[in-house]
Order: sequence, then structure tokens, then C-alpha cells
Amino acid sequence: MSRDYSKLDYHADVAIIGAGPCGLFQVFELGLYGLSSIVVDALPQIGGQCIQLYPNKPIYDIPALPCVTAKNLVENLVEQSKPFSPQFLLGERIIQCNSLEIDAGFVLTSESGKLVKVKAVVIATGAGVMTPVPLRVKDTEKWLGTHIFQGVRDPEVHANRRVAILGGGDSAFDWALELQKIGAEVVLVHRSTRFRAATDSVTRFMSLCEQQRAQFFQGQVKTLWVDNHQFLGLKLSGADHVTRSLSVDQVIVCFGMVPDPFSLQAWNIEKEKFQVKVSTATFETSAPGIYAIGDCNYYAGKKKLILSGFHEAALAAFSIKERLSPNQKVHLEYTTTSSSILSRLGLKTAV
Repeated sequence: MSRDYSKLDYHADVAIIGAGPCGLFQVFELGLYGLSSIVVDALPQIGGQCIQLYPNKPIYDIPALPCVTAKNLVENLVEQSKPFSPQFLLGERIIQCNSLEIDAGFVLTSESGKLVKVKAVVIATGAGVMTPVPLRVKDTEKWLGTHIFQGVRDPEVHANRRVAILGGGDSAFDWALELQKIGAEVVLVHRSTRFRAATDSVTRFMSLCEQQRAQFFQGQVKTLWVDNHQFLGLKLSGADHVTRSLSVDQVIVCFGMVPDPFSLQAWNIEKEKFQVKVSTATFETSAPGIYAIGDCNYYAGKKKLILSGFHEAALAAFSIKERLSPNQKVHLEYTTTSSSILSRLGLKTAV
């Protein structure tokens, strides 16, 4: 029985599952061929793992950008894709992919029941759906969103507040350095002095501590400090096993993210362990019309680098255009000279 397509929530040529750097660049590459995109991500914001874990960490291996932060890279990719007006469906996990009649495309179903009809699908989920590691002490859930936060979504929420940041990785140090700039009184709490963050970030933060512009406490959270239904801060167990009270307005948990490698298990596509096997000529999976780029895919010699994902996005876009234009010769065009590409970019002539 055929579906009533008028009841579908979204339509596009291609659905891109994953709003990280590779997924965002896929929008641009598809747009060059006149293909529209909808980007779906389980996270409520664009940027994927880059933004969740290390927004201010410098990246040095992006071509023509000697140094760029993850946040700026994502912002640039969003800006680059704007001429193609991509749709975004955020905070939604795709739980089902139904193939329609031959060459008719797919209908994707999200957890909340939204339906998306597309002609092709690109999986760009990286390591999988990322779930933040929570603070496991009693009554944490009661204060989530008011005094306890899983990472940072809007830095201004924490401006001019007394903030405890829990964790010892890149995300914890990046946000400690960032929030200190906007007036927050920052205390970084970690169980040891062995950190998983970039050496430069650790050095900069410890320098702020020496200048008494920030604090570091070695220990772990024992309980929340609550009195008469008022959130007062944390009870910390130090390296000397003495329990101390830390008075803060807010707590930011930066324990990292746990990937869900089983998020693609329901898809009827061939895998190598938890990665999706692809053809290196097209980056198509074993399911016709479904492609995979970035860290989620597998092929001999695969390297998990952002720049590798960019290369894969370019080849996947060309292959998708060929698939969707079976009676047409698809030519490789250049952004410097192609009048059709310049028109899609909103330019009249080469610049």
C-alpha cells in the first residue's frame, strides 16, 4: 500500500544523518550539483562531537587553515552551506529507514514519529550517537537545567556565576578557559592531576590559578550540598580524604561522551564490526542509495580524519548525482569556472 506523501513532515533530495563537520560539508558538495539536503542529528545543536567535546581545541590539519578551533570550523562550514538552504532536524534520532519502490527513494522515521522522504541517504554519524556521561550522585536529576548542566550549550547562561566544572579532558579545560573570560568564577574539579587535555590548555588554566583568577581542586564529588531545598554547591572528597564544601551557583559536568555503536544495527547494511562498509569509488554502502562518510565508514586503509571525510563527501556527492540522473551524463565541474555552480552559489561571475 502506497503512503500518502502529503502527510510527510520533510522532503529533500538527500538526508544526511549527522551534523558534524563531514555532514555539514556534505551539504555543500551536494549543493554544488543542485541537490537539496536535510541534516538530521540526535543532538540538539549543530557540530557533532567537535562541539560537544572540544569546541575551543585547535585543529591543525585542515587544508588552507593553519589553525582553526572546532567551533570556528563548524561555523565556517555552516556559512559555506548557506547558499543551498539546508533543512535541519535536530534533537531527533532516526530509528527506521524504509526503502520505497525501485529508485523511488526512502522514508526515514524519527523517534518522535516525524517522517522524512528523500531520494538518497548519507550516514555521517561519526562514532555513533553520543550520550553524555552523567554525574552519578543522588538527586542530580532534580537540579538538571537549573544548577547542574551536562556540558555547555549557551555560555551566557554561566556568565558572572560561580561555576564548578567537573572533568579533566579537553572539554572541561576548554570551557573553564572560555567561561573565565566572561566573568564566571571557575573551579575545575578532577580526581587527579593526570589530565586528558591538550598540554597548552592545562598550562594556561594552571597559570590562571597561580594568578588567583581560577581554582583547581583535586578530588571527587561526594554529594550535592543542598539545604532547605536550596542548591548551595557540592561536597567534595579531596585527595587527603577530607570532605569539604564548595559553594557554587552552577555545576557543569564534562565527563565526556559515550558513543552508541549500536545505533546503526537496525539498518540492513553490511558492516565491519561497528563501521559501515563502503565502496571507495562511490562511498555507497551495500544498500543501494545509502552512502556513508567520515568515521562511521570502513574500507581498507581507512583513516579517521576530518579531511578524509571531506574527500569522501565530494566523491559521494558526485555518485549521488549520477544515481539520481540515470539518463544524464554528469560532468565534473569546477567552482572557479562553472556558470551553473556560480549561479547556485549566488554569484554571477567568477571572483
